[in-house]
Amino acid sequence: MTYEILQNYWWCLVSLLGGLLVALMFVQGANLHLGNKKLDNVQKRMVLNATGRKWELTFTTLVTFGGAFFASFPLFYSTSFGGAYWVWMILLVTFVFQAVSYEFQHKKGNLLGVKGFRIALMVNGFLAPFLVGTAVGTFFTGSDFTVDKAAIADPSSPVISTWGSGWHGLEALAQPHAVLLGLCLVGLTTLLGALYVLQYVENGGVRKRMHETIHRFSIPFVILFVAWLAMLVLRNGYAVDPDGTVTVQQYKYLDNLLQMPGVLAMLVVGVGLIIWGLAQGAQIESHRGFWPAAGGTVLVVMAVFFLAGLNNTAYYPSNTDLQSSLTIRNSSSSYFTLTVMSWVSLLIPFVVAYIAYAWRAMDRKKITLDEIEGPGNKY
Repeated sequence: MTYEILQNYWWCLVSLLGGLLVALMFVQGANLHLGNKKLDNVQKRMVLNATGRKWELTFTTLVTFGGAFFASFPLFYSTSFGGAYWVWMILLVTFVFQAVSYEFQHKKGNLLGVKGFRIALMVNGFLAPFLVGTAVGTFFTGSDFTVDKAAIADPSSPVISTWGSGWHGLEALAQPHAVLLGLCLVGLTTLLGALYVLQYVENGGVRKRMHETIHRFSIPFVILFVAWLAMLVLRNGYAVDPDGTVTVQQYKYLDNLLQMPGVLAMLVVGVGLIIWGLAQGAQIESHRGFWPAAGGTVLVVMAVFFLAGLNNTAYYPSNTDLQSSLTIRNSSSSYFTLTVMSWVSLLIPFVVAYIAYAWRAMDRKKITLDEIEGPGNKY
């Protein structure tokens, strides 16, 4: 394969991992329901045990996503993870508190008490999708950094990427378009969490509250996403000329949609699946809807990544120095590295098959009241 094909191949893999990560954040979305005052303590434990079966998969996918980005596009990793480190540090800290909360909230003598650990889970439920969404939003709004590859030869300061803002990533909160995407992900994961609990927790009271959540949040979520998408297709984008020069182009992302019909189809089908899943979950007699919505989420997130990086587009624009903007071409690993990793990536179907097997084994038995009140290990 040519170098260009390898670069595109790895951007597709990173996009797929990003889609899977957002879909698996139903764990975070479901944990937000721990703050629902209409659920009693036993019902909250049922929700907790439903998500407790899967939280490791979300965290593992997050680490895999970061590792794949580091290996295939190391300049993005060093620029974003090294410059906007507050975003990523807060994200990782919330995941650490999530793991501790699952294991210790019902242990005798824990320091924070059950309520304290549940609050930690809810904070992770909001901040994790919000920070990921806002960070991805900067793919379109840009960030404050400069890149000087020649600096690697400077023994006194071999730093390639320099972050211009002292806020180190938190300045993205001043970008309404990026923040809007973060809020979209919070709404989406909250709905995915409700759909998952609805399908895998067998309790009338819990299911009633999940139906209420779906009815209450579906329309606001759709409005938020449509608003974000409208802002995207109307804003200027960052085009990459054949010589590598980055220029501002009006309606670049709209052009990307029209010039890549496959991506447009992915977006339309993905949105349709999410709406179908929500419609299924809104029906009182229906307990289905999670899988269509999760599949649609993967497609939509992949389409967003493709709009950001394919079709000669700078996926990480610099607001300080336009020519420092990162593209698939100027930020990837070497041909040799991408080739070796591509051979390793052939093992991915086997890993996915194992995850599917483990998932099915864990969900073979639904969460019931008897399980929570009976003996045995539970969260």
